[in-house]
Amino acid sequence: MLLSIKKNEWVGNPRENIFAGLVSSVAILPEVIGFAIIAGVHPMSALFASAITLLVITLTGGRPAMVSAAAGSMALVIAGLVQSHGLNYMIAATILTGIFQFILGYLNIHKIMKHIPKSVMIGFVNGLAISIFLAQVQQLPEQNVIGYVMVIVSILAIYLLPKVIKVVPPALIIITVMTILSFVFKGSFFTVGDLGDMSSLDVSFGLPLVPMSLETLWIILPTAISLTFIGLMETLLTVPIVDEMTNSTSDSKREVKAQGLANFITGLFGGQAGCAMIGQAVINVKSGGRTRLSTFVSGTTLLLFIFVLNSLMMVIPTAALIGIMITVAGDTFDWKSLQLVKSWEMIESTAMLVTVVVIVYTGNLAIGILCGVVLNGLLILLTKLNKK
Repeated sequence: MLLSIKKNEWVGNPRENIFAGLVSSVAILPEVIGFAIIAGVHPMSALFASAITLLVITLTGGRPAMVSAAAGSMALVIAGLVQSHGLNYMIAATILTGIFQFILGYLNIHKIMKHIPKSVMIGFVNGLAISIFLAQVQQLPEQNVIGYVMVIVSILAIYLLPKVIKVVPPALIIITVMTILSFVFKGSFFTVGDLGDMSSLDVSFGLPLVPMSLETLWIILPTAISLTFIGLMETLLTVPIVDEMTNSTSDSKREVKAQGLANFITGLFGGQAGCAMIGQAVINVKSGGRTRLSTFVSGTTLLLFIFVLNSLMMVIPTAALIGIMITVAGDTFDWKSLQLVKSWEMIESTAMLVTVVVIVYTGNLAIGILCGVVLNGLLILLTKLNKK
């Protein structure tokens, strides 16, 4: 049931979970800020929405250690609505998305994931890994020579530091050291503060200022439906990845309901809809995150960045985050699948390849999965017809 959180979902190694929460909170910043600007949303508003999403899902029963926030895929969906009708209609769509997801949670929408072929799932993981890598590469032109050096040092440190220091996750050490350098040598690095307008945020709570009419419903309905299914698909595809990494199981039904409640509450705070962020979830787990404490710390740290430590957040160098996320991309890619392809039938190999290509080309994980599943079904059907 929603809110029926077991004690063992909170306990564990406090130090590791706190450190992991700190790392994942910083890892959230570039994607959320970057896509907020594309969507026409104030970056600080997007960060606040991410904090609310993280905290609500953590406290209401989402999968322990899985990071959810105002993901880029969701931001792209709301961009058109914001441009055509403004932020209040986007907020209304977010609230409606939360209602839809909450209802679908009770209707067991999560069971649809059982029908996705393994080859498509592997294609999803590999397409995601490539997308994460390309997203980092696209940021490199903004860096100077020092930034390139910082990226390389960050990548090497991720793999070398654990051999020397095991108490603190390497990503946290990298972020801390690089931020100190950025603070000392101001102006030498491209930082989080350079990503967009990071001015103060006015928080309000309540329903958006839109007419309560059928006309409003028809305006926000297409966006709400898209947000509902893209958000659920990305989240439900992230759950098994975190399950495998942590060697544990989770309640997908409860995750769906928790996400719905989170989006509903986030909308009341004037924020945008969110879902699981796979790259950030991976780095949270890799940094030692296993319990709800890690995501609670992550959400709380985002609030501190917004309202207390804004000046600190502004000087975090993006090069350090690029280096860290490149290693996340490498660790996310299923390298064993390159060998498996040799033993697979043509149907499986084709479905996986198409899933990867569509995800990388469109940047939309949900469309990639849909194409992979449909193609897999058509190829199976054609094979059966040819045998008759």
